[in-house]
Amino acid sequence: MTLLESLNNNDRFANSIGAQLTEVREGYARAELIVGENHVNAAGVAQGGVMYTLADLTFAAVANCHGILTLGISNTITFLKSGQLGEKLIAECTEVLDHHRMPYCDIKVTNEKGELIAVMTGLAYRMKKDFPFDSLM
Repeated sequence: MTLLESLNNNDRFANSIGAQLTEVREGYARAELIVGENHVNAAGVAQGGVMYTLADLTFAAVANCHGILTLGISNTITFLKSGQLGEKLIAECTEVLDHHRMPYCDIKVTNEKGELIAVMTGLAYRMKKDFPFDSLM
């Protein structure tokens, strides 16, 4: 099973809200989600947790792309614009530092027009355990 398939199938929460990885390369991942009725808050815009989960899914792919179980330990997200009902949100994660114990990533969430919706940073911890997969995609 590929890393993309593993995370799309086994990250039950991300899967339950419709977030799906569409691309995984070493040091890079992309995921998408269409904002539906079940994603909006009382103000009628995408709930922050939806955007966080989409970004976190890409962070998981990048942090684990080296085949070592890696778990997030600190994330900071800043919401710059509201996600709208029916809009496609796209998260892209880039590995900034491939540290042997604590890798660091930058994640951007945009809409289908390319407008920046949110930015997130992620710091993770590499466990002393393999995270096997056949290939990235």
